[in-house]
Amino acid sequence: MTILVDDPVWPAHGRLWAHLVSDESLDELHAFARAQELPGRAFDLDHYDVPEDALPRLIAAGAQHVGGKELVTRLIASGLRVRGRDRTR
Repeated sequence: MTILVDDPVWPAHGRLWAHLVSDESLDELHAFARAQELPGRAFDLDHYDVPEDALPRLIAAGAQHVGGKELVTRLIASGLRVRGRDRTR
């Protein structure tokens, strides 16, 4: 069981954003997100978008900070990855 968060490099709404994922299950990811009071609207099929200022709190709560390539590699290996072409929104 591991929750992963990558570097905040995605600009939107005047902020930088990172991704929060589980390498185990969506249930684990949602439980962690609820415990950290992340809004449900931040969930995007296989990850949560999280603002840069939330990273210290998420890491302190147990999320493992990894690079973006490692996050994607581990998400794919978990079988939870939703490919861009499979996204309908």
